[in-house]
Amino acid sequence: MENKIVEMFPQWSILAQDQISLLLELTVDQVQMQFEDILGFKKHQTCLKEAAILDYFVAGFWWAKEMNFNCQQISFIMALLQLLLDNLKDKQMPFSENIKAFTQNLLTTRKSSADTNVKPLFDRDQIKSITDYFKSGLFQHYRLYQFLFTHPRNEMLQGMERNIEVVNAGVFAAPLEEGIPSEVYLRYIAPAPETPPPQELEECLEKHEEEPGESEQREGHTILEDFSVEDVREVLGEMTKEMLTKLQAEFTEKLRIQEESYTSRLDSLKSEVSK
Repeated sequence: MENKIVEMFPQWSILAQDQISLLLELTVDQVQMQFEDILGFKKHQTCLKEAAILDYFVAGFWWAKEMNFNCQQISFIMALLQLLLDNLKDKQMPFSENIKAFTQNLLTTRKSSADTNVKPLFDRDQIKSITDYFKSGLFQHYRLYQFLFTHPRNEMLQGMERNIEVVNAGVFAAPLEEGIPSEVYLRYIAPAPETPPPQELEECLEKHEEEPGESEQREGHTILEDFSVEDVREVLGEMTKEMLTKLQAEFTEKLRIQEESYTSRLDSLKSEVSK
């Protein structure tokens, strides 16, 4: 009797009905963990294909459970999910042919046998619900699934190269990559401008004193008196600030150009996906 039912209504070969019965007692997170082991997916957290297939089967099983299907009905739903996915992934079957395969398999559930007293697997309302689910789940996103299984997405992304110019810190001041205000950078990070030690200042004064000519001597004293060490540091600080502002503007412009380039490439990739 059971073999006759299996012949009439395809069942999922990966799970027996008693295993399905055990899964019905679990939460959705526990069901996902079980499917990870059943399907042998160890890289679903980093592999997009494994993640999509895992979600495909877990969502289908949970929907069938919420529809209050029995184990035999759930096994047929899982077998149908497997069949359509294999047609798309392995056989690269076009949309119209896969729809035809879906319809043919679904119609087999309306068969009955008077000899074996086998009734149809689903009634009309259930058939309509199954059709709506597969329409919104698989067939509505058929091109996305095709793109996922026919394009080497990982290799394409890993093959992209980006060149970023980096300023030599030994020649220029460090760029404000983290958006630090110039005032904070000059005060806490940038090294203080080098100023001549006090001894050199004294030697410089002595040299000016030793030079002949009272006018030159008075001029040397006036220069030294008008510009203190703090004045020199302030002037150098302003020059450094101006230089950093220009560098920041140049880096901002380069980053804007890079961002526009990335955006245009992403838009082109999205357009290819949407075709």
